[in-house]
Amino acid sequence: MIKLLHFADVHIGMENYGRPDPKTGLSSRVIDFLRRMDEMVEYARENNVDIAIFAGDAFKNRNPNPTFQREFAWRILDLAALCPVILLVGNHDLPINVKKASSIEIYETLKVENVYVGSRYECFEVPTKSGPLQVATAPYPIRARLLEDEDFVSQRNTINDIDTLMQQKLELIIRDLGHQADQYDMPRVLTGHFSVLGALYGSERQIMLGRDIAVTLSNIADPVWDYVALGHIHTFQDLTRNRQNLPPVVYSGSLERIDFSEEGDTKGFVWVELERGNTSYQFIPLKARPFLTLRVDVRRTSTPTEIVLDAIQKHEMSDAVVRVIIQTDPEADHLLNLSAIEQALKARHVSAIASIQRKIEHPIRARLGTTPEGLSPLELLERYFESRDVPRERITHLLTYAEALMNQTD
Repeated sequence: MIKLLHFADVHIGMENYGRPDPKTGLSSRVIDFLRRMDEMVEYARENNVDIAIFAGDAFKNRNPNPTFQREFAWRILDLAALCPVILLVGNHDLPINVKKASSIEIYETLKVENVYVGSRYECFEVPTKSGPLQVATAPYPIRARLLEDEDFVSQRNTINDIDTLMQQKLELIIRDLGHQADQYDMPRVLTGHFSVLGALYGSERQIMLGRDIAVTLSNIADPVWDYVALGHIHTFQDLTRNRQNLPPVVYSGSLERIDFSEEGDTKGFVWVELERGNTSYQFIPLKARPFLTLRVDVRRTSTPTEIVLDAIQKHEMSDAVVRVIIQTDPEADHLLNLSAIEQALKARHVSAIASIQRKIEHPIRARLGTTPEGLSPLELLERYFESRDVPRERITHLLTYAEALMNQTD
C-alpha cells in the first residue's frame, strides 16, 4: 500500500481581506495559506507519506514575486525531504507566452531532488519506499499545445468549434495515457488540472484566467486508474462516489478559503491509501480562516443600531473575516450608526471587516409597479396614497380635488 498526499490550488499571493504582518512583512492572508501548507506537511511527516501530488495552481498569478516563490519553495523542499513530489502545472502557473517558462519550471531546471514537474502529457514510473507506481500528468490544457499539430484554418472556426476540438484532443490524450499506464502491473494515478463536466464550481470562476475546457467524466473515470487526483476546482468532491468498479475521481479543493463564495466549504487535502484495485482515501480538514456573513433585518424599527449590535454579540466571529448585510428602509437607515457597528465588530477580535452593506428598501417605489417616469402625476399621487394605506373612497375624493387643482394651474 502506498500512502499518497493529494493537494491543489494553494494560490500563494491571495491578499484580499489581509493586513501587513509586522514580523514577516507578508499579508496576513498570505500567511494563512502558508500555515495550511505547514500543517499539511506536518501531517504527511507524522503519517510516513510515500508520495505527494500537487495538482496545480501554486500562485495567485502567473508572475509571482520572489518572496512568494521562496515561501512556496521552502514548503515543497520540506515535502521532498519526506517523499517524491509531483508538481503539476495549472492555469495560474502558465506563462502568458507559451515559449516562456512556467512559475514552477525552476524545480525541473535545477533538477531539485525528489521533485518532478508535470508540464507535459506523459506517463512515468515513480519509485517510493513502499513500491513503484505509474503517474500520468495532464497539465492545464492550452490551445497552443493541444492544437499545434491540427490542420485547420482558425478564421473559419468559431470559438465553440475550437473549444470542442480542444476537448476532444484532451480526452484523446487522456485515453492514450491510460493505455500507456495499463502496460504496467503496479498502482496507477492520473493527475490533471482541468474541469470535469458535472463538477461543482467555487470561487475559481471569479479568478480563472482565460476560457475553460471541460472533459466528460467517462473519459477519466477509467478502471485503468486506481486514483484520479484533480486540481482547478476549489470545492472538495468525489465525482465517482458510490459508483462501483470506478476509481475515485477527486478534487481535493483549495487549502484555504479565497472569498465569501467559499464561506461554507471545508478546506483541506486528501490522504490516499493506494493499492492496485483496492484504493481508499479520506479528506483531511484544515482549520482554514473562517468567513462569516451576518444578515440583519432592521426594517420598520426605531432602534436599528441596537438590533445589529445585539446580532453581533450572538455570533462567534473571533479571527473571522466578517461582512454585515443590513436589510433596512429609509427611516431605519437614517438612524443607523455605522461607526458603532464597526467598533463592535473590532471588539469581537475579527480578522477583517470585509464590508458593512446596507440594502435599503424603498416601499413607495416598490409599490409603484413600474418606474416613476412611466406614471402621470395623478397616478404617482394615487400610488402614494395607496402606500400610506389611505381608504379607497378617500383616495377617490382626493384625486378629484388634485385633478381640479392641476387643471387650474394649467
